[in-house]
Amino acid sequence: MLKKSIKYLAFTLLLLIAFIILYLLIANTLSRISLSAENDANKEVSIYIRTNGVHTDIVVPVHHELFDWSKEIKVSHTQANDTNFSHLALGWGDKGFYLETPTWADLKVSTAFKAATGLSNTAIHATYLDKVKEDLSCKRIEISKKQYQRLIMFITSSFQKDSEGHFMHIKTNANYGKTDAFYEANGAYSLFHTCNTWANNALKSCGQKCCFWTPFDTGIFLNYE
Repeated sequence: MLKKSIKYLAFTLLLLIAFIILYLLIANTLSRISLSAENDANKEVSIYIRTNGVHTDIVVPVHHELFDWSKEIKVSHTQANDTNFSHLALGWGDKGFYLETPTWADLKVSTAFKAATGLSNTAIHATYLDKVKEDLSCKRIEISKKQYQRLIMFITSSFQKDSEGHFMHIKTNANYGKTDAFYEANGAYSLFHTCNTWANNALKSCGQKCCFWTPFDTGIFLNYE
């Protein structure tokens, strides 16, 4: 009986290792397949992509004639409650990771399992910025108003909305700083649809350079070296 149990355990471990290797191979291959940007000569709106080394945010202007983000993502939802911000960083991800895992040391097996399998809820993390500094981890992208309108539609459709059509603020003490807030989001997080997949799809929605598919930030930023 013991030998049989050991055999099943070894077989399960081999399957898990094989899956991880296959997953990484496919992710590396597909993230290196680049989709070109649309041929639009109008460069009317500056957006940014930025990474913390793991997670990609889409950064947009707070106030614009096409959409004023402060109307839905209220500064009163942040600790700073300050209106003097020029940009807003938006990231989509697993709600458990966002709210219950301030550091990797706090990661629970249950949180990781739910995130990997798409069983948990998602959230959008919004951070007000007073300035955006371009460097290796933050790239500016110039797009047209038409393209920005499509990006707005993609991002706003990622928010859950209440009966009156407003973004649903998550009241929590798990904020990362004084200028950020969390909101309920649509969609399920999984190994195949991560925070970086969302960001890549955001770029795809507005016709910018992006990956065919990627779960990691590396593939996205390779397009903007």
